[in-house]
Amino acid sequence: MTATTAKQPALPAARGPLSAAVLSALRGERPEVPAVDGALPYGEDLQLALYCSYEPHYRGFQGVDDDREWDPALLTIRAGLERLFLDALREDVPPGTDVDGELGQLLVEHVDAFGVSHHLRRDGQLWQLREYVAHRSLYHLKEADPQTFAIPRLDGPPKAALVTVQHDEYGAGDPERAHTKLFADMMRNLGLSGAYGAYLDSAPAEMLAEVNFMSLCGLRRGLRAALIGQFATVELTSSPGSDRLVKAMQRLGCGPDAIRFYAEHVEADAVHEQLVRRGVIAPLLCAEPELASDVVFGIRSSTLLGARLEERLLHHWNLGESSFRNRAEASTP
Repeated sequence: MTATTAKQPALPAARGPLSAAVLSALRGERPEVPAVDGALPYGEDLQLALYCSYEPHYRGFQGVDDDREWDPALLTIRAGLERLFLDALREDVPPGTDVDGELGQLLVEHVDAFGVSHHLRRDGQLWQLREYVAHRSLYHLKEADPQTFAIPRLDGPPKAALVTVQHDEYGAGDPERAHTKLFADMMRNLGLSGAYGAYLDSAPAEMLAEVNFMSLCGLRRGLRAALIGQFATVELTSSPGSDRLVKAMQRLGCGPDAIRFYAEHVEADAVHEQLVRRGVIAPLLCAEPELASDVVFGIRSSTLLGARLEERLLHHWNLGESSFRNRAEASTP
């Protein structure tokens, strides 16, 4: 059954044969399964193909039948894409089992650090802030949803603690306080579209890869601990980063309604950090110590993918140009 709603995005434009095949399968056609070997694992074509193959598990696309979520042709293509992506991450991310050491490193704030939030805080421009928010909308407008897939894959204390964190992410019972709602409100206050998936065509592979990693881990029980590692990375680093973004927005003259999303994360994620570390990870590894390597894999993969996105944004901004793929959507520098 096709159940199109006003909140579903339109299908994006293909970026190569892999994404073309996925889009064809979503339309109910029967494409030839393309050869995945040799494709760039972090490339535009593969990452868009993966993103589109996961989207039926979320809100779907306009005009796409709900049954496509479990379409055999689509799942066959996706399995090959996932293999290539995972193989690349496992090759690029060194293995490890010291979860406490990894978490400790995430809490270290280096005085000479210069990521996107540092740039925006110190001397970023409003058009750069708007681009950053547009990029991040691919995740934040489905905030908490990828991690919610982990709930039925956990048991006992880790499940209870994760539900507690997710309860806050979804507004603690108040839909007006849901983080997705706060982010959409911020986008509109910044003159951006707050519609779900509005910037998919403009988002580069580096942004899609971050979201795809969460979806990949969330939809595979065997990677549930990697998803917890990814979530820990977000929660442990979010509070200081959000504080810098609040100060950046204040410096740029943004109003309180625009700042509210990041202001809320300064406090909320400081609490979530403790819940994830002590309530989710500690009892999970006490019960299943063999999952430590997966938690570390999730942390290091998330860190790698986040660094790739920051590198892209800062590279283009330092040249005075838009970081969007689709320059028609670009803010005017």
